[in-house]
Amino acid sequence: MSGAPHILPEFGDGLGTVEAGPISTLGNISTRAFVQTGDNVVIGGFIVQGAEPKRVVIRAIGPELSQYGIPNALANPTLELHDGTGALIASNDNWGTTIIGGIITSDQVAAISASGYAPSDLRESAMIVNLPPGSYTAIVRGVNNTTGVALVEVYDLSPAPNSILGNISTRSFVQTGDNVMIGGVIVQGTQPRRVIVRAIGPELTQYGVPNPLADPTLELHDSTGALIASNDDWQHTIIGGIITSDQVAAIRASGHAPSDPRESAIIATLPPGNYTAIVRGVNNTTGVALVEVYDLD
Repeated sequence: MSGAPHILPEFGDGLGTVEAGPISTLGNISTRAFVQTGDNVVIGGFIVQGAEPKRVVIRAIGPELSQYGIPNALANPTLELHDGTGALIASNDNWGTTIIGGIITSDQVAAISASGYAPSDLRESAMIVNLPPGSYTAIVRGVNNTTGVALVEVYDLSPAPNSILGNISTRSFVQTGDNVMIGGVIVQGTQPRRVIVRAIGPELTQYGVPNPLADPTLELHDSTGALIASNDDWQHTIIGGIITSDQVAAIRASGHAPSDPRESAIIATLPPGNYTAIVRGVNNTTGVALVEVYDLD
């Protein structure tokens, strides 16, 4: 840059380097599912990758869903945040009342309101946290073991090249109809992002998870709701939409091939925009499953 004809004075003279971050990232993660009790609550996982902490707002939404015609909305969701060791590091029940403890050291109501992501119902839960690089889990339950449909969401409040959200997953009990599992992700930036999307069921047995979904199917929809890709059994590619050739070798090479042939996976290069992954059971079967998005870039 020292040879540029109109060099800016702040760069000075001589050699140097300019660090440029990714021009597309994954962000604004959400999953909608039916919250039950015990092992069948909704568990959202995500990883903060990079060198710097990331500031996020995490929400558990229930009553608000009724206005969108979603039946059986969870009337009063609670939210817990756990770190990679499983330790509880923050919690909330009713976002208008901050629970001080763990990494939350002061009242958050004003900050949540100013973030633009304040829930519309006071019974819903939210927290703002600064998270060092690592793995985190957000757990949504119903107060007094109530059940219903809820959203768990993570919004990135500090988009930056040296800290990104990645490797997103949510575990819940997949039912039928409106109570299947629906995972959402946004590709932010100016360039497409290559990802692998997975629906995992049988593999959960080895981790002691009861009632795994025996044969999950996976659909990928764009922001208009159009179906752009689908899969049932990852070793058999379904050609159609944005999938134009066999993907089995690419899935194996990605390092994220499911361990059971009944599980589903899709590799997709997604332009910036909103996307939804829907997990169902073959023949309307039910059980616990994971929906996951791994960033391959």
